[in-house]
Amino acid sequence: MLRSGVATAGLLLAGMPAAAQSTKVRLGTATPGGGFPVYGAAFVEGVRRFEPALEIEAINTRGSTENVPMLEAGALDIALVQGEVVHAALQGVGRAPADLRVLTAMYPTAGLFVVRADSPYRTIADLKGKPVAWGAGGSGLVILGRYAMDGLGLDAAKDFQAIYLERAGDGPAMVLDGRAAALWGGGNGWPGFMTMARSKEGARFIAPDADEIRRILAKHPFLKPVTQTAGSFPGQDTAIPSVGSWSFVLARPGLDDAVAYRTVKALNSLQQAGNPSPQLVDTTAANTVAMVPGREKLHPGAAIFYREIGLLT
Repeated sequence: MLRSGVATAGLLLAGMPAAAQSTKVRLGTATPGGGFPVYGAAFVEGVRRFEPALEIEAINTRGSTENVPMLEAGALDIALVQGEVVHAALQGVGRAPADLRVLTAMYPTAGLFVVRADSPYRTIADLKGKPVAWGAGGSGLVILGRYAMDGLGLDAAKDFQAIYLERAGDGPAMVLDGRAAALWGGGNGWPGFMTMARSKEGARFIAPDADEIRRILAKHPFLKPVTQTAGSFPGQDTAIPSVGSWSFVLARPGLDDAVAYRTVKALNSLQQAGNPSPQLVDTTAANTVAMVPGREKLHPGAAIFYREIGLLT
């Protein structure tokens, strides 16, 4: 399918027969057991429901830090990328700015530690020097943890006994059997937190306190205050303020405008139909336009649709 001009993409889409629109798209997620593969499965199913000719294949990767270079190399068409990695890639932090574009916002992630409910640890200071599972090596959650600790004058790799996982899903077992004091993670319905919260040992969450949040945001203003809403996990009866960012679905250079348009239109149709899966509740057109790090970072095909529904002028 040839790349269409921004002004005429909608007309071209309307005139193409369904068979001509059959397209395969490679979606990069992350390691099994983490939140990205779960989100990716919901994303694929949600798009398929309203755009069945758009065949999206979810591919496990090492996570956000691998997804960006794979997009740049054309090995993936679209990919899930944690907010801190999006910031570094698009702004050129420690590298040349990436020529990638935003399709849609995913969800906000509040960074949290989880410990066993019977653990003596109740603050971040309590965890200093203790074994902490930060997540899979390529995960954006690891980078979020690094920034959050740096904002407190701590080094995630040196001030804790840092554990980096081959598979994100290995973390809960390490906390439950005592090999790790805590697991770092984030995101509504995040599998690691769900496993801990549903275990017979139970779970307790540790987040920065109000002063720590202020210090982190002062040093790293691209991070944002994010609150984990009450009831997100079994036994979590109160909201938990923390820091974090929005994750995004990014597109490779040259992804066809029509593919981007069809994808975001299908996601919007899913929202309009009501009762999207829990993973996709925050994946809305309004959130995308509000949270994108610069309107010029939107994919042109996605921007066409957001303009059609009145979110862009």
